[in-house]
Amino acid sequence: MLWVKSFHIVFVASWFAGLFYLPRIFVNLAMVPASSVAERQRLLLMARKLLRFTTLLAVPALGFGAWLWLGYGITGGWLHAKLALVLVVIGYHHLCARLLRRFETDTNRLGHRWYRWFNEAPVLLLVAIVVLAVVKPF
Repeated sequence: MLWVKSFHIVFVASWFAGLFYLPRIFVNLAMVPASSVAERQRLLLMARKLLRFTTLLAVPALGFGAWLWLGYGITGGWLHAKLALVLVVIGYHHLCARLLRRFETDTNRLGHRWYRWFNEAPVLLLVAIVVLAVVKPF
């Protein structure tokens, strides 16, 4: 099971790396002047590729997490809280995909400041999830 836990940690860290950087691309996209078509296209390409890669990393992260949960038969209030936060992370990931579609269709109406705040959410989620998994406060 230590191998499973190791791979879970690696894929979660990699998944979150993508979730940390993708909204930073959104900040840059929100700041691109309408006249800068090449820059916008380059940032959209980067965002599409990063979203695809991040999604591919999320799948084994969730799979190894489920394997740990079912393999160890883990229970407790901390686990319910952690799983609720994991669902929030999945929702955040899905929201990133929707926001990217808005940029692609030129229907984004949110400013770069909003995206700067949006970029902080995965950091807070990761801290909370790690504390719950390690400390098991309840």
